[in-house]
Amino acid sequence: MLHICIGGANACAAAALTEQSEPPSMSTSPPPIAASATLPTTTTEATNAIVHYYRGELARMTSWRDRLDLTTNWAVTVVAALLSVSLSTPTAHHGLALFAMLIVSLLLYVEARRYRFYDVYRMRVRQFERHYFGQLFGPGKEGGQEPWLLMLAQDLRHPRFRISLWRALCRRLRRNYIWMFLILLGAWLLKISSPDLQPGAHLDPARPIASVVSRAAAGPLPGWLILSIVAIFYAAIIYAAVTGNERGGDEVRV
Repeated sequence: MLHICIGGANACAAAALTEQSEPPSMSTSPPPIAASATLPTTTTEATNAIVHYYRGELARMTSWRDRLDLTTNWAVTVVAALLSVSLSTPTAHHGLALFAMLIVSLLLYVEARRYRFYDVYRMRVRQFERHYFGQLFGPGKEGGQEPWLLMLAQDLRHPRFRISLWRALCRRLRRNYIWMFLILLGAWLLKISSPDLQPGAHLDPARPIASVVSRAAAGPLPGWLILSIVAIFYAAIIYAAVTGNERGGDEVRV
């Protein structure tokens, strides 16, 4: 801006100072600075980041482990409660054992879904324990730049399940639930084959198998149909428990 100085040099200097002291207009304000994450630049910062990340993954793994145990406890409680009612009195229907099989199957499905999440975090923790802390406490021949860091980075960018739902079902069935199903099967067979556990039932020595089949009926469903359904169901369970493949290597088997 051009100033016309009238009154000498002192007046011109005062006018210049007044112009410089005026606040800038809103249109000339600098743009806001965008927030950005700062990556570690030193070895100490990188070590602290790794340790805190390991603690976070360990906490998430423990949380999902607790959820697995909670589902298993529910299944054990269901088995104990329904069997105590079914075998405690002859008036209890043998369908309680069949209902317990259905509830345990539902809990097995829920636990398999939870196990898929648990397996993701467990594998990350296992990578740290094997490749980082293992080398820290006792260096081995596999020291140096490890590809597990690149695999972990890729997994963090694009997380995915490491096992299928069927494989998780087979694993949880083989570890815990197969014993519950076998106990339910034994209790159900005892219920329908023992005359003392059913009201008005009598043992027919001439036709023992026919008596068991008739007592296995449930409502409008005949006994032979119920026995066939149970046989097919347990054949599928045993097949899944026997043929389910385990993950190889030195991974922790849980």
